[in-house]
Amino acid sequence: MFIPFSNSYPYASKRNVTYSQKGMVATSQPLAAQAGLDILKKGGNAIDAAIATAACLTVTEPTSNGIGGDAFALVFVKDKLYGLNASGVAPNSISVDAIKDRGYNEIPRFGFIPVTVPGIPSAWRELSKRFGKLPLLECLLPAIEYARKGYPLSPTLAYHWNNAFKLYEKNLKGEEYESWFKTFAPLGRAPFEGELWFSKDHADTLEKIGKTNADAFYKGELADKIDAFSQQYNGFIRKSDLMNYNPSWVEPISINYRGYNVWEIPPNGQGLIALQALNILKGFTFEEKDTIRTYHLQIEALKLAFSDGMAYITEPSSMPYSSSDLLSESYSDSRRKLINENASLPSNGKPYESGTVYLATADGEGNMVSYIQSNYMGFGSGLVVPGTGIALQNRGHNFSMNKSHPNVILPGKKPYHTIIPGFLTKDQKAIGPFGVMGGFMQPQGHVQVIMNAIDFHLNPQATLDAPRWQWMEGKKIIVESQMPSNIILGLQKLGHIVQIEPQLSHFGRGQIIWRNSETGILVGGTDPRTDSSIACW
Repeated sequence: MFIPFSNSYPYASKRNVTYSQKGMVATSQPLAAQAGLDILKKGGNAIDAAIATAACLTVTEPTSNGIGGDAFALVFVKDKLYGLNASGVAPNSISVDAIKDRGYNEIPRFGFIPVTVPGIPSAWRELSKRFGKLPLLECLLPAIEYARKGYPLSPTLAYHWNNAFKLYEKNLKGEEYESWFKTFAPLGRAPFEGELWFSKDHADTLEKIGKTNADAFYKGELADKIDAFSQQYNGFIRKSDLMNYNPSWVEPISINYRGYNVWEIPPNGQGLIALQALNILKGFTFEEKDTIRTYHLQIEALKLAFSDGMAYITEPSSMPYSSSDLLSESYSDSRRKLINENASLPSNGKPYESGTVYLATADGEGNMVSYIQSNYMGFGSGLVVPGTGIALQNRGHNFSMNKSHPNVILPGKKPYHTIIPGFLTKDQKAIGPFGVMGGFMQPQGHVQVIMNAIDFHLNPQATLDAPRWQWMEGKKIIVESQMPSNIILGLQKLGHIVQIEPQLSHFGRGQIIWRNSETGILVGGTDPRTDSSIACW
């Protein structure tokens, strides 16, 4: 079983599509991809490779993720797909009133208020314990070595690091932020492209996580340091929050799109938005990709899906409607009827850019992993736990302060979450993992990737090379500079406000691995918008 590719592609791939048989790792940093491949060659499976790659990414792309962030995974093992939700919860002592007592009417981006319990170390532990072949510590060794001995910065990484330094230098004024600057700007600036950066504290923390199967992070020495740091600066998170946290194995949700099953993690993640949009779009026929009609329908479908997602997505127990309600055929039909020939103004939130890493792995045994992790909005809260290298996430920023909103912040609650891994199957056989990182771009990227592959028959590399767009708010969309000019003009005539955006970071960074179930051959694509790479054998 395979996705059929066209013999001709409308996009000149900046990289050729990649084939292999024994194993493949695709991610945004070459060193991390190679680390995953090395683990495969040592006898590890796709799950071990995913852990090694993810751990390496906390070191080799700290602008987008870290040990103090969250993670989600879709894991295909022995003809079954498993979902892991390793997103953290709000501290037990936090509330809307407690935040307002500190003078805030909105949850800030920086500092301790938006810090939620980190889930990434627990994700590595759970994946290793349930499906891994190698000890957790062995999977973390490549990351430990890079953190301890250093590595040279790649170009896109250096660019985002410098931008983050400028932002943090302007906004992080309290002494609680000093550890961030000591860790990530030890020379008083961001490291340059090609310059070595290392963090021995980060290496020591990874080693402690590996040796204790993450107990040091949630119950031991590292938990004590997080607690002490939080108490010193009047934060909400405590050791008890870490001790009481556990990730969840969940049943993935899916829709059938033209004979293929598209899978996502259920809420609190926003994968539901991608499925809703595809459910609406499957009621239309598409013969060509580059037509004004194709882009218009995609944009309008995603607006409708986002308007629901921003209103309803949070922890499932707090949602007024279930995933099955929102994905029902009758509901999709009713939403589809709202699309007309002109740009619309549905009720919605306001998407914005973020920082996340995505990776896909596959081995020769048929195991495949779609994995994503993030600190959120770049480096996260701006807080680094002294002596640990742990950059704490700011996922709590996504909570609502409106007590009547389903996503209102409550003790022990998970927020609306942007990071989403994707997976594709057909007739209960794996096609493979896919994902596009980038905050609220992610479900939009998922829709565009799936349609490029299924509707327009592009191979994985051409699928990722194709120009992308992102709906921002109201009638406004941003498009990449290589978007055909006739499409831009046509969308403007329909009432869309179209802005050409030269910053590639606004359009996410994706990875794809497809498998031919009859031959076992793997084929992959990696995004040209970053330093990404495929390692394979």
